[in-house]
Amino acid sequence: MSIETQKGHPKGLYLLFTTEMWERFSYYGMRALFTLFLVNALMFDKKTASGIYGSYTSLVYLTPIIGGYFADNIWGNRKSIFVGGIMMAIGQFFMFLSASFYVNHSLAMILMIVGLTFLIFGNGFFKPNISTLVGQLYSETDKRKDAAYTIFYMGINLGAFIAPLLCGYLGERYDASGAVIPSAFKWGFLCACLGMIISVVTFELRKNKVLNTPEGNPIGVEPNQKRLAQENPNDTVAPKKSNSNVFIGILVGIILLVFFRFFVFISADESVIDITNNYISAAIFAVSIAIPLIIITDKSLNKIEKQRISVIYIVAFFVIFFWAAFEQAGASLTFFAAEQTNRVIFNFHMPASWFNSFNAVFIVLLAPLISILWTKLAKKNLEPASPYKQAYGLFLLALGYVFIAFGVDGVEPGIKVSMIWLTGLYFIHTIGELFLSPIGLSMVNKLAPVRFASLLMGVWFLSTAAANNFAGFLSSFYPDPVLTGEQVRDLEKQFTTDQYTCYLTAEDTKTASLSDTTQIIDQKGNISEVKYSDIKFDRLLPKTKNEDLIKKNSQIIQEKKIEYAKMAINKEKSFLGIKITDLKSFFWLFVYLAGGSSVILFLLSKLLVKMMHGVK
Repeated sequence: MSIETQKGHPKGLYLLFTTEMWERFSYYGMRALFTLFLVNALMFDKKTASGIYGSYTSLVYLTPIIGGYFADNIWGNRKSIFVGGIMMAIGQFFMFLSASFYVNHSLAMILMIVGLTFLIFGNGFFKPNISTLVGQLYSETDKRKDAAYTIFYMGINLGAFIAPLLCGYLGERYDASGAVIPSAFKWGFLCACLGMIISVVTFELRKNKVLNTPEGNPIGVEPNQKRLAQENPNDTVAPKKSNSNVFIGILVGIILLVFFRFFVFISADESVIDITNNYISAAIFAVSIAIPLIIITDKSLNKIEKQRISVIYIVAFFVIFFWAAFEQAGASLTFFAAEQTNRVIFNFHMPASWFNSFNAVFIVLLAPLISILWTKLAKKNLEPASPYKQAYGLFLLALGYVFIAFGVDGVEPGIKVSMIWLTGLYFIHTIGELFLSPIGLSMVNKLAPVRFASLLMGVWFLSTAAANNFAGFLSSFYPDPVLTGEQVRDLEKQFTTDQYTCYLTAEDTKTASLSDTTQIIDQKGNISEVKYSDIKFDRLLPKTKNEDLIKKNSQIIQEKKIEYAKMAINKEKSFLGIKITDLKSFFWLFVYLAGGSSVILFLLSKLLVKMMHGVK
């Protein structure tokens, strides 16, 4: 019985579904807490935290090119998945250790870097290979591949839904005054570690029973190059060994350079960390250009294969703009959730990290519907080709930012808005993601020559690497309504008198939102809580009946209020000529990037379909 006539999907799909679900639980559980951990435990400012976040998430998607090469040429998909899973479990454990010793900043940083390194390389071995195995469960002509990748994608997001709820609940805790408890982050990271262990154990127990081709042959055991040579003994299509050595040499050299910079400079001051992030950005974009060129110039490729690979490259370029805007979820949108979103539901103060679950729960709810939609359209021969679907996805992403831009129009810094705006954004973005991401995975699997299957899946993730790095950069434009530690200490110095004293907590000495409170105590020991935005500076000045002095003090007070308001709120930034002065202009930046990319990709889609030579 052929695979086309069987009812349902292969059992192997559901093993891969479960394995990926727990791996994504681990990844998104850690990601939901990462920027909050950097700001509240390791005490980085938001610009630096955004840069570190962007560097980490981009390197996570850079290393799949290595994992893809190893699977294609050395040890196959299954072994790559196992090695990657073990490395990621170790990485999450080191994140737990880093959060456990956060008070010792130097030790915590070293432990964090070790943890991030294991996570980055572990993901590189795991991510492209499990995605490749999905396609190998089906015959080349099976029309259910897009539906299969959508189901697989639902597994990804089931894990991503559960992770922030559980890891966020354990790791993002607040004391009675509403301040973050830094020591709690370790439990969230430990929970992510356990999720990765479950993923590896699940895969190892069931892989030999259900991971088979439609003909019953095991998949992912042999390297793709070796398997192809066995199936076609008279077809010499493998790249020359010398080319492979050059390829590996370039990869190893670049990775060593990146991590040498990362290790040496990350423990230094923030300005040097910015330089480090710049080195990482340069390396990522260099690899994103060099590796695709190495592949497409391989002499074993024929004209049709080169054109199909070119389609992957062109679409991957536009996908960069999608993920750069979408991945604000872990950076600027998390800051927005924490500072300017009303998170109180029936007296329950919802953790900001829980918003990372919204996209995932929408995926779980909508993925079956979208899968049914593609299947029905395919039966009627009306299903759009992959490039068109992805252009629609970019348009929906832009629409989500239009929605939230209207929601924050005219909102002052520190003022909290309804969570309906952030919820609506995630809902629209989810539909866009379902039009783009699983379809992209399926497209790569269908267009890539078999001997380059895992390697080109790694190239596809290179676009996500570049996008995540770009996302961290764009997040730094977030209009931060925050007084820096230096400004707060300056405030304390200038307005503390014998009669009144400002008492600042450790949290306040790093950053303090205008809506945050501080304690003021008078000579008699009476303590009162006041917001920084409501501080009456005249209460902190000596009392006097001298009218001239009163007038002078009033003038000083007014000048200081204006000075601090300008420093805290109105730091004008611009990108590509777009001025970013408030949340509305910040969100419109992503409308321009995603919307413009959508239009251009849509106009190119007819040509891209032609270059795909019958593959839809």
